[in-house]
Amino acid sequence: MSIREECGVFGVIAPEAADVAGISYYGLYALQHRGQEGCGIVVNDDGVFASHKDIGQVSEVFSAETLAAFPKGTMAVGHVRYGTTGGNNRRNCQPIEVNHQKGRMALAHNGNLSNAAELRDELELSGAIFHTTSDTETIAYIVTRERLRTSSIEDALSAAMNTLDGAYSLVLMSPQKLICARDPYGFRPLCYGKTSDGIYVVASESCALKAVGADFIRDVEPGEILVFSKNGIVSRTEHCRKKNKKLCIFEYIYFARPDSVIDGVSVHEARLHAGKILAETHPADADIVIGVPDSGLDAALGFSQQSGIQYGIGLIKNKYIGRTFISPGQSTRLNQVRIKLSAVEASVKGKRVVLIDDSIVRGTTSGRIVKLLREAGAKEIHMRISSPPFLHPCYYGTDIDSSENLIACKCSVSEIAKLIGADSLGFLPVSELSKLCGSSDFCSACFSGNYPTAIPKDTRKDRFEQKLSEAKK
Repeated sequence: MSIREECGVFGVIAPEAADVAGISYYGLYALQHRGQEGCGIVVNDDGVFASHKDIGQVSEVFSAETLAAFPKGTMAVGHVRYGTTGGNNRRNCQPIEVNHQKGRMALAHNGNLSNAAELRDELELSGAIFHTTSDTETIAYIVTRERLRTSSIEDALSAAMNTLDGAYSLVLMSPQKLICARDPYGFRPLCYGKTSDGIYVVASESCALKAVGADFIRDVEPGEILVFSKNGIVSRTEHCRKKNKKLCIFEYIYFARPDSVIDGVSVHEARLHAGKILAETHPADADIVIGVPDSGLDAALGFSQQSGIQYGIGLIKNKYIGRTFISPGQSTRLNQVRIKLSAVEASVKGKRVVLIDDSIVRGTTSGRIVKLLREAGAKEIHMRISSPPFLHPCYYGTDIDSSENLIACKCSVSEIAKLIGADSLGFLPVSELSKLCGSSDFCSACFSGNYPTAIPKDTRKDRFEQKLSEAKK
């Protein structure tokens, strides 16, 4: 088991035909850190949809020729993914497209439904035929079903939200409208902005708005539906304030890019705070503080600022290698660790090192990094983690569907330190998490076990694929 990232959603609507595929390409590039297994873009050219989706990173899936083949249009929806629910194959790539009696729809989804299995069973028993093993298709089916009963796509989405439970940030495109919505808990981020030439952009993170030249306007509120059309923007709030806000705290610790601002909180500042808290709660006598690229760097700087210990560059990342957490298997992950990072001997040789990282899951990667520093001559290695220990599964999009392989469920902190080869180890206390974002409006169930929703009956990540396999026997 390893922590994989969220998905990223992107949408664009222009006042007149434009290169919306190109805009989406750059937006998805800025969201690539949220998923590297597959991606897709659907362009709306006066009600006619053109799409391209495949496995791979944005630069691999969309060549110059592929982008040039897209028509100009007034709207587009894009998605980068990793498999939260459903395997990594082309049929699970998004956006999902649906043709129905009242028109067409393209849907991109970030998150995970906690009641997806029950909803899918209900739909299958009523005659629905599924083509993917992703719960995004469940959302598409329910929205489509409601669309056949209602007078508008936004009414259909609102009705569907009465049924959906769990995490979902959605960008949806009909022939005439671009719509985005965030679940009533606000588990996953979503925001929108506007370019100087009047193009509206919706994205999982504000860094994607900046990438396409859009000024940030605001975050989409938990439970809010925003409807973009030629008539302007309409905000629907009938689902707002029905639940207590529960943004995933791991967005600030790891998922989001440090230059993003989520719900008014700078990700960079949140990680600085985490490092400062670690310096206060788990101090160390050391000569240098270093961070594991990329998400450990800001926390390392915070630790340095608070402790007065010099900050340095002790690990160099090969920028052409994706995050190890995205890798599909343990052997691949080990091979990537060997080529992804290298130690800067001049920084660490003969020194007592504080090593900051964002998390420990199995401990395999952490052990390899500690070994790299030992081989480079580090005299002592005091590892500090800018999150609490993972003790519980996540049902809202983070790829931790079982406690079985979480090292913190089997070992004490001192035992983990020994296993990874560190001289000492300290985790961010759960009680200090609120200091990262300045409130208690977040979900920390993977650390605390306090779930905002009912726990799913079937928690397997590949539950739909397993169901298909069982049905063939």
